[in-house]
Amino acid sequence: MLIERERACLLVVDVQERLAPAMAEPETLVRNAAVLMQAAARLGIPVVVSEQYPQGLGRTVAELRSLAPETAFFSKIDFSCATDPGLRERIGETDREQIVICGIEAHVCVLQTALGLQRQDYEAFVVADAVSSRAPLSRETALRRLGDNGVELVTTEMVVFEWLGKAGTPEFKELSRLIK
Repeated sequence: MLIERERACLLVVDVQERLAPAMAEPETLVRNAAVLMQAAARLGIPVVVSEQYPQGLGRTVAELRSLAPETAFFSKIDFSCATDPGLRERIGETDREQIVICGIEAHVCVLQTALGLQRQDYEAFVVADAVSSRAPLSRETALRRLGDNGVELVTTEMVVFEWLGKAGTPEFKELSRLIK
């Protein structure tokens, strides 16, 4: 199934100041999440950003925090964004059925969010090159489990080019530069 820009919402999960540096390959995670956020902003796709207990784990990393309006950010204590009342309400308000998910940790908050949203009849897509965990085995196991449970696994480039749909547009010229 293709990810359609008119049906999609981007959900960035817990890429926070005190958590991100402990992840395997945090630079790749932040770079790819930034590409997704910039593409979403350019294409008018809603962005929702969760922060797990920000009093203890800090805010979203500065590189990403600057790419979304303050109204996009929601603090939570639930591991799953799908069970947090504020986030669940905000995702519903976007009126989008396809939720593209990136963030950390792949085997905890991302996994529980994707499975929970799928259970609520959303189409969940997890961006494999924009999720991480402290241990690579935890990330790989989470991706395998997500795929086994019907969650679509995609890459940053897949998402951007599916949102674009075609070449030769001003959006394509601008966003294809982010991928290079």
